[in-house]
Amino acid sequence: MAHLIPSFTVFLLIFVRVSAFFVTMPLFSYRTIPAFYRIGFAFFLAWLMYYSLDVHGFEIDGKYFMLLIKEAIVGLFIGFVAYLILAAIQIAGGFIDFQMGFAIANVIDPQTGTQSPLMGQYLYSFALLLLLALNGHHIILDGIFFSYQFIPIDQAIFPFGDASVVDFILHTFSKMFVIAFQMSIPVVATIFLVDVALGIIARTVPQLNIFVVGFPVKIAVSFIVLLIVMGVIFSVCQHLFETMFYALRDVMKLVGGVK
Repeated sequence: MAHLIPSFTVFLLIFVRVSAFFVTMPLFSYRTIPAFYRIGFAFFLAWLMYYSLDVHGFEIDGKYFMLLIKEAIVGLFIGFVAYLILAAIQIAGGFIDFQMGFAIANVIDPQTGTQSPLMGQYLYSFALLLLLALNGHHIILDGIFFSYQFIPIDQAIFPFGDASVVDFILHTFSKMFVIAFQMSIPVVATIFLVDVALGIIARTVPQLNIFVVGFPVKIAVSFIVLLIVMGVIFSVCQHLFETMFYALRDVMKLVGGVK
């Protein structure tokens, strides 16, 4: 029985990081996947990863509990960075909805349980299908598997106050809005031109009720532009996935202190 305790201590650390990673990671953290399956999948993945790590057991003391807390923080932090990148799709949908007039018609996202814009939910669903088609979920699982090469399991220090980590998060946050703007700019710019045209018509033809005519015109133009530029939007989504994978690698290097 005594020889099982060191093995259990190592496995518990791995299981805490993997399960915390699944709490915030896109696609694996959604409510549509039952919690029982998520816990079981995390347990099975941690069991496989346990045999790939050459780590001896730990004594159950204060340092071990600090390692448990650190593993949970690392898993949550890595998953949050990935979620922060993919949130650009929802932001782009919010920009489009605001110009179309759909901003007042948010819907409940069954995957996250929060309100999301109509076009944002539409684009996000297709982006997830594209992520699965490109085997991006395999790369995500590879990321949590190879995270132990950058962040050792016995590293008890998490660099909360490191300026490089803060700068990385701020840079990632700004990059999210830049990519969202790139995705939404075709529709937003077109609707802006439509608003200018409707303003000119309202000044030249005062008898025309421009508020009644303008709303369906903007919706129709938006859908036509979306249909035309959908391929461009998905190419930006592919670039977004690459950015997410590089961001995961960079944040692991920063947390692990790898130069």
